[in-house]
Amino acid sequence: MSFTALCGYGGWIPKHPDVHKNFIRRLIKRAVQRSQDSAIHEPAVAAFGEAIQGHPVMKSLFDQILRQVHERNEVTSFEHLLSLLDCIIVTAPKYELATDPEGNVIGEPVGVPIYLLFDLLSNTSAAYDLFRMDEFNRALKALLENWGKFLMQPGSNLTLNETDEGWFGTAGITSLEQHLGKYSFEQTFKCPDPAADNRGFATWDAFFTRPLQDNVRPIETELIILPPGVPRTTAAEQGTLIYSACESTVLHIARDVKKDDQFWLKGQPYSLYDMFNRSDEYARLFEGGTVYQAFLSPLDYHRWHSPIKGAIKDIVTVDGTYYAVLPDAGAEKGDPDLPEGDPHGALIRSQPFLTISAARVLIYIESEDTNIGTVCFIGVGMAEVSTCQVTVRKGQAVEPGTELGMFHFGGSSHVVVFQKGTEFHEREHIKSGEHVWVNSIIGVATRKGE
Repeated sequence: MSFTALCGYGGWIPKHPDVHKNFIRRLIKRAVQRSQDSAIHEPAVAAFGEAIQGHPVMKSLFDQILRQVHERNEVTSFEHLLSLLDCIIVTAPKYELATDPEGNVIGEPVGVPIYLLFDLLSNTSAAYDLFRMDEFNRALKALLENWGKFLMQPGSNLTLNETDEGWFGTAGITSLEQHLGKYSFEQTFKCPDPAADNRGFATWDAFFTRPLQDNVRPIETELIILPPGVPRTTAAEQGTLIYSACESTVLHIARDVKKDDQFWLKGQPYSLYDMFNRSDEYARLFEGGTVYQAFLSPLDYHRWHSPIKGAIKDIVTVDGTYYAVLPDAGAEKGDPDLPEGDPHGALIRSQPFLTISAARVLIYIESEDTNIGTVCFIGVGMAEVSTCQVTVRKGQAVEPGTELGMFHFGGSSHVVVFQKGTEFHEREHIKSGEHVWVNSIIGVATRKGE
């Protein structure tokens, strides 16, 4: 049993088509200018290009991608893609401005620029084959890590300013504060120098991984009211509160999840065996359980917190894909952001599939609470997010709200998996498309009746 619904693209794709088009066209113009000044690629881009072009299968598959891709694609060749990547990996993401057909200036942040290049390319059958190849992902990982190193260096903070195209300009700060409630950005996050144009962030990565101010996301406590029909056994008289592990938008809740399953173009059931990196032991432990999945916008807070009280039982880091998706026919009827058939956004529509394919980290938390047992938190790196940093250690005791780790560079998704013996009762407002704060209550866990 499961529920899902259409939800927005959470900042991954600009809502205004004119902003999207303007970003691509300005990037193409920059690439043309750069190629006129120098025919030499950035070293990391050159290495990526040599890896793909020097491998007959990968070269052939990329050629097939260009034949299969939707006509709205503006990447005309592999060499063209390299020239666009040259421009991206030496700059930090910025706020993009454009003019709509009525002449109004509009803007949105472009937090995952490389994803926008790969978006349409990935939605092809040839890309499904190429983007899952180990050789391709090793080459891409090296490229992304090189960009990540740049984003950790002084000078990567140049887009953190109060100009119209800066993250702290009038439009930029409005976007950053969209889900902060009554708090301002400076009240919500620890800024090294709140009065400075760049708020004191020395690098882009420091801005992206910014910590919260004390007490702005307190652990909620409230009287637990179990849903009608839930047995009040001694073990589950009151139930146990479950907290949001990330600042995120709810995607999906699935129950009675299978140990092994197939991922087809529709439905996307979860396969525990693959999610847990082909661990038969953990797949059996969680077989028949519940999966809660939510995704993070590039604008969100990117640190993970423990959803329960317990101890870290195990930590597993899994290398995976970055842009592999389940190709589809485009946005479905009723999509909140895109018109029916729009080919953009297949990565966002493929998030359950990403739990078995993308780079990710698995953190198993064991609780003495009989309502919970063992819970698995999965941080799923999507697109540019090539680093999942864990900040806890095996055997460490954690409380609800204890920091577990963080994502770097881009956007991401996360999953919380409950065992078969645990009944997860989500709160009424926890529905697909709902944005929830970290440390807020997402539901109650009780022990299933025997």
